[in-house]
Amino acid sequence: MLKDKVTIVTGAASGIGLSVAQEFAKDGAKVVMADVSEAKLKEESEKIGQSYFPVDLTKREGCRGLVDFTLEKFKRVDILVNVAGVQTVAPIDQFPEDRWDFIIALMLTAPFNLTKYVWPSMKQNGWGRIINLNSIHGLVASEFKSAYVSAKHGLMGLTKTTGLEGGPFGITVNSICPSYVRTPLVDNQIADQAKSHGISEEEVVSNIMLVKSSIKKLLEPKTVADVAKFLCSPAADSITGAAIPVDGGWTAG
Repeated sequence: MLKDKVTIVTGAASGIGLSVAQEFAKDGAKVVMADVSEAKLKEESEKIGQSYFPVDLTKREGCRGLVDFTLEKFKRVDILVNVAGVQTVAPIDQFPEDRWDFIIALMLTAPFNLTKYVWPSMKQNGWGRIINLNSIHGLVASEFKSAYVSAKHGLMGLTKTTGLEGGPFGITVNSICPSYVRTPLVDNQIADQAKSHGISEEEVVSNIMLVKSSIKKLLEPKTVADVAKFLCSPAADSITGAAIPVDGGWTAG
């Protein structure tokens, strides 16, 4: 299904991005793995025999450089998976302004720039798939996450708009909106909250993180990668501009 599809994956040194790169490579895609963590990125890309490009995506020239590198190497881009992201938790009156700027640049402006830069190649070839790794917070809000929630809601708007624009050219654009995924970042959050609240890590997951979910289980990165693969399959040819919740029922109520 993905054989020889040229795919850019951001945030690919760990977590969901790494899993997407691994699963797409297994299906025969030619993956360009991008991340700011150069040593880890190089290590992981060599394990699966794929290309890598260390980059700061908060810089427009970084986004342009990533796409140019891919086009020079493979002559086209078929699939873009925007995964790179971070999170800061703080009340609005204490939220650092520079952190707001950084989060918006990485999680909203960078997907816009990358989408803009891969668009001509996809348009010329009459086929393209853009997958924005969004979040349940692209659909609902939680307190103390003003920058993260704003970026994810904006990413949903970008998904809808470009989904509409891409349809006539064979380009689909969709957002995957998962609840909490078991990544190194989330594992650290669980440990910290267990310590601060004096409860077990299992209680942190079920009673704090997933209190609004019906299924009290963290997602695995591969689950998200499999949804991304589905969105690149013929079965998803008519799905575009959509939010795909993978949230254990979080938004059902």
